[in-house]
Amino acid sequence: MPKPTTQNGLKNLIAKQLIELRKQNKISQRELAHRLQLADYDMDKNVITRIETNKRYVTDIEIKALAEVFHVSYNYLIDGDKK
Repeated sequence: MPKPTTQNGLKNLIAKQLIELRKQNKISQRELAHRLQLADYDMDKNVITRIETNKRYVTDIEIKALAEVFHVSYNYLIDGDKK
């Protein structure tokens, strides 16, 4: 059975918001990976790159980790909803 994709064929919904958050916080993919690892999440720079370029599906744990590191809601990561 094929894995689900978005209507435009992308593999995740958070790429745009993740890129935006990194730019707002002025951190590189490598720095983000370092912060995630300090928070006990096993995500390296290559994982961040593949998420941002929509070449990788994102797990619920990874969404949780990114939300914690950036202090945003899951809804923001998924929908861009800033509420």
